[in-house]
Amino acid sequence: MPQPPPAKSSAKSDTPPVRARPTWSRQVLRISGWLLGLTAAAVAGLALTIAVALSAAYPNLPDISELADYRPKLPLRVYSAEGALLGEFGEERRNLTPIAEIPKVMKDAVLAVEDARFFQHGGIDYKGVLRAGLANVGRLGSQGASTITMQVARNVYLSSEKTFTRKIYEVLLTLKLENLLTKDQILEIYMNQIYLGNRAYGFAAASEAYFGTPLKSLSIAQAAMLAGLPKAPSAYNPISNPKRARVRQQYIIERMRENGFITPQQATEAKQEDLKIRTGPDNTRIHAEYVAEMVRQLIFIQYGNEAYTRGLNVYTSLNAVQQETAYNALRRGIMDYERRQQYRGPERFVALPAAQQEMEDAIDDALANHPDNGDLLAAVVLAAAPNKIVAARATGDQIEITGDGLKPAQSGLSDKAPPNIRIRPGAVIRVLKTPKNTWEITQLPEVEGALVALDPRNGSIRALVGGFDFNKNKFNHATQAWRQPGSSFKPFIYSAALEKGFTPATVINDAPLFFGAGVTGGQPWEPKNYDGKYDGPMSMRTGLAKSKNMVSIRILQAIGPKTAQDWVGRFGFDVEKHPAYLPMALGTGSVTPLQLASAYCVFANGGYRVNPWLITKVTDHKGRVISEPPPPVSGEQSRAIAARNAFVMDSLLQEVTRSGTAAKAQATLKRPDIYGKTGTTNDSVDAWFAGFQPTIAAVTWIGYDTPRNLGSRETGGGLSLPIWISFMERALRGVPVQEPDVPAGVVNVGGEWFYEEYAHNAGVASVGLEAGGVAAPAAVPQAPPPSEERNRILDLFRH
Repeated sequence: MPQPPPAKSSAKSDTPPVRARPTWSRQVLRISGWLLGLTAAAVAGLALTIAVALSAAYPNLPDISELADYRPKLPLRVYSAEGALLGEFGEERRNLTPIAEIPKVMKDAVLAVEDARFFQHGGIDYKGVLRAGLANVGRLGSQGASTITMQVARNVYLSSEKTFTRKIYEVLLTLKLENLLTKDQILEIYMNQIYLGNRAYGFAAASEAYFGTPLKSLSIAQAAMLAGLPKAPSAYNPISNPKRARVRQQYIIERMRENGFITPQQATEAKQEDLKIRTGPDNTRIHAEYVAEMVRQLIFIQYGNEAYTRGLNVYTSLNAVQQETAYNALRRGIMDYERRQQYRGPERFVALPAAQQEMEDAIDDALANHPDNGDLLAAVVLAAAPNKIVAARATGDQIEITGDGLKPAQSGLSDKAPPNIRIRPGAVIRVLKTPKNTWEITQLPEVEGALVALDPRNGSIRALVGGFDFNKNKFNHATQAWRQPGSSFKPFIYSAALEKGFTPATVINDAPLFFGAGVTGGQPWEPKNYDGKYDGPMSMRTGLAKSKNMVSIRILQAIGPKTAQDWVGRFGFDVEKHPAYLPMALGTGSVTPLQLASAYCVFANGGYRVNPWLITKVTDHKGRVISEPPPPVSGEQSRAIAARNAFVMDSLLQEVTRSGTAAKAQATLKRPDIYGKTGTTNDSVDAWFAGFQPTIAAVTWIGYDTPRNLGSRETGGGLSLPIWISFMERALRGVPVQEPDVPAGVVNVGGEWFYEEYAHNAGVASVGLEAGGVAAPAAVPQAPPPSEERNRILDLFRH
């Protein structure tokens, strides 16, 4: 039976009919697969390359174990006896600060901007890397992904070049640092090592450099400003780029708020804080530049170049208060002298453009080459008239000078003034603020000076100023200037005379003297008293008090120049610098202020010679003592003159400050235990005062570097004595009056002191009375001097 045909299904099939793929689709799949395979191969190859590079680089990594005892380059620092910083030397200005002493606000500011997850990651912040990558691909601006540990690895051991090899080393070193050191150790290294501009390394040094503030005292706003420096110390420097520095500071404050380091209110207050940036020299530091340089030279001799990197701390015998007093007293004395001098004219003339901005730029350029000198400020004249000067300062401020403030430069305001003297718009001048808060025109002094003070009991240097300004003239006049001491040398001649039978009561004729060519071996010599007057017979006491030249010459003539030359050697003078001829009586030899001060210490301490010294101890950066020489001890082995000689000389020097050429000393200081002697050389070339109180001896000197006349009316009593008094006023504050004990071998007869054996007319009664005032040729050495000495001796007699 035939089969019926199959029934047609009314439902659709579950499997669609197979259709042929288009050719282009097959090509895309084939290319995609090929690219994926190529990418996988590239990734595998890169991984293999990195692995090979890592394995090759790891054995060459530097040994970082030394970082466990981190020792960066630390400068040489010099301190006063009280610990006040006097100076520092080294390429890197750094204060090594343990992590425990770094304030939290400073650490938080750094972490907020540099590595907020520092304490969470293991050296490489993978989240930070991803975030930086997304930011750099998008429009958020370029961001870095270096952690603090990576920066430590780079800053301590690697260069800043951006190469694949250097990055490999950086990663390996980072991991190695994280394995060797604690997080606090890494952060401590970072915060002490990083360069922050202005020669400051580490945040402690930067805090001082930019704010003059110790690290522990930083505010949130200050910490945020400093935290912005590591990224680009020059670009975000608050001194040179204040606007950019402030923008970054504001950003960091916001980051600190976002990370919960500060509250919103603290952030608002910090953003509004007005920061005072230090833009000039540190005027709060003790002015002891000459002393700091002396220490630097001494330490360099001992330690070489290591002196500037080992972090040595050198403590000196300097008293900070006395040092600052000496600095101010000397500068004030020099400026008082300068006011009496002729105005020498502006330091420079500059063209002032009409356009305001161009004018400001011209003023800035001019004043950059003429920086302020302490309280002597530089300014550019904008307008000048006989009764008023208007000048601009580097700060942009304008000042007016009128009235008495114009007197020092009146000659420069005259219509008849020469072009180089005349004050006109564009002139660079110096101005000084007066005690009345007005302005006075002045000028940088050409004259120089020195002040040195010692403790006569042990020779320690208590204050030393070697010139008007170290930056202007680095020559240390206190230790290097060999000058004629003039009449300040006379006490040493008198001291020698006491041992030859002279007494304070010995009568000496203050009458003219004349030495012919037969006596001098050359030109005739006719010495004179300073005032040109002769008072006839007077006691040796009066002769010293009035500083009579004829009296001193007759004393030296009587005891013999060679005797006096040998005697002055006991005080520490170089005898070859004091030839044994009669002009030595007038101080025609050569001394330095420091040498003269140490010589006067012999009178002050009862007859003992002292050697000036400065350094008390040297420590390393952790305060461990490296060197601490014991202070010198006075004993009979250091005795220079008998105690009775010192006592009688003190009596004579006390008379000088009571009734003689330095009477202003006791009158001003209002105490009797003041001793000293003025000194003015021939033609008023050098002006001195040397004096002491039993606890401090000080010498002041004024003169030109190239010797020339200071002025016909300028004397040691008028120039140097006021400086000495100004210093002593502060140095002796609170020091009780001390009168010396009377030593054995001295007696008082009729109110005068005598050596016991000369008390009853046994000593020299008088000198120069029998000869009627004419010098006896026999008293001058008769042996002709060697030919090479002849000119020098003749020069002494001429002066």
